[in-house]
Amino acid sequence: MKTSVFIAASMDGYIARKDGGLDWLDMVASEGEDYGYGAFMDTVDALVMGRVSYEKVLSFGHWPYDKPAVVLSGRSLEVPGSLRGRVESMNAAPREVVERLAARGVGHVYLDGGRTIQGFLAAGLVDRMTISRIPVLLGEGIPLFGALPGDVRLRHNATRSYPSGLVQSDYEIVR
Repeated sequence: MKTSVFIAASMDGYIARKDGGLDWLDMVASEGEDYGYGAFMDTVDALVMGRVSYEKVLSFGHWPYDKPAVVLSGRSLEVPGSLRGRVESMNAAPREVVERLAARGVGHVYLDGGRTIQGFLAAGLVDRMTISRIPVLLGEGIPLFGALPGDVRLRHNATRSYPSGLVQSDYEIVR
């Protein structure tokens, strides 16, 4: 099974403000431009995200995903009726999550959320990362990356720049 990250970060490496705010992403919002996200999502079979990311997405007022989603949480998860059967909770280590999803026939997973991405990276379970750098320095916030048990070598595939100032780089993890 393939696992991928597709995420935006500030130039100083934060994926959200300390309070979880994402308002700074609006500076690169452009009518009709999704920065390759739609094409990426067309390749994805399921999402795996942390509870904080799940609750943030719920606060948007609409669920933007048409793929099954697994929310990693050690506490019981409230799933709105409209999402039942599409969103499930799992309390498992990254390797077990991958094994369970692979057993269901899932071929490509989209990982979202800082702690989730960090956990899968630490477990050696990320295959590809697409990181969009937003031209802003937040100074503090929720970091994309954290401590790792060792180096994670990357192979650069491509970098694209957009008129909005967003710069997106795609990497494969070298094993």
